[in-house]
Amino acid sequence: MEILYQLSIYEKVIGVAFIVFVLVQLYFYLFFYLRVISNKFSPLPQNYNQYPPISVVICARNEEENLKHFLPKVLEQDYPDFEVIVVNDCSSDNSDLVLDNLQKKYPRLRVTTIKEDEKFTHTKKLALTVGIKAAKNEWLVLTDADCFPKSNVWLRHMASNFTDGIEVVIGYGGYLAEKGFLNKLIRLDTLYIALNYFGWALARRPYMGVGRNLAYKKSLFFKNKGFANHAGIDSGDDDLFVMEVATPSNTAVEYRPEAHTLSVPRKTYSTWLRQKRRHLSTSKFYKGNLKTILALEPISRTFVYILFVLTLVFKILPIISTALFLLVIAVKHIITAIAAKRFQELKLMHVAFWWDLFSLYFYAKLLTFNTFNRRQQKW
Repeated sequence: MEILYQLSIYEKVIGVAFIVFVLVQLYFYLFFYLRVISNKFSPLPQNYNQYPPISVVICARNEEENLKHFLPKVLEQDYPDFEVIVVNDCSSDNSDLVLDNLQKKYPRLRVTTIKEDEKFTHTKKLALTVGIKAAKNEWLVLTDADCFPKSNVWLRHMASNFTDGIEVVIGYGGYLAEKGFLNKLIRLDTLYIALNYFGWALARRPYMGVGRNLAYKKSLFFKNKGFANHAGIDSGDDDLFVMEVATPSNTAVEYRPEAHTLSVPRKTYSTWLRQKRRHLSTSKFYKGNLKTILALEPISRTFVYILFVLTLVFKILPIISTALFLLVIAVKHIITAIAAKRFQELKLMHVAFWWDLFSLYFYAKLLTFNTFNRRQQKW
């Protein structure tokens, strides 16, 4: 206590602020993210009669190669009753020929085509709405043309959550593991985002999902009038929609490895930056209190680093501040390492600390770009 009295008012402010931000960081990891690595799933139903019919909806624009390689993995799912609806949205490549050939082999495949109209432009939301209207079944599972399921029991895992009262199931959409530092950054970023939205959903505060792996009821879609509330925004067909319809009681999560979908990651930093700008463009439409709470994690992380350095520079209880800093780092990396293993996102932890620092700069850059350059990022 005598040491505290010897500190100046400025030193006390720095010390107290550092402790507060440390506690905020621990709150996010121990209250939200810890739930993800401790959550237990029920076993899959063995009786096929327990699985309801499913309509898988995929929108595709100039996805000739992806449809050729990835769509068969969706069509060959081990599931008793499902259809796959592909909306060929104004494609100018040979997507139509690829789909025609696949239809001859797979009777489950149905194709709806949207022709290009020079007088009328539209976003992915219209294509999704067309596909959902064409769906025969109540349960919809959505993914993208550049994605493929990690296993042939993807649909069974998603459907195992279709229990009484559940109307939304949030899945995990990861990226292929490839060589290179950028690939590790993309996969780490995806893992941390998943820790966030899965952790919040498990805390009964669901706020988003990803369109690469998402399920909900057709009746829920039309009850919400589809995407009407954000029809003028190009993106948001997943996170903004889930924010509107998900409740603490009607939402389930599914992130067992067999239920993952995988996408081909961007190959260059600039293309990844454009993709992230599009993903982040909807965050400004989040509810005010949600935006504030979500912003607390990167803000508190920034100040933990800054204030820790100040406590060392000005010798403000350096032993205590070092112990608290190491505690935060240990908690974060232990939870992240367990989550990475559970999600089968391997060989990432040696860059996790550097991503922790780099992501602060990266997301500040994204927010700056999206604030001062409001040009819409197309899908």
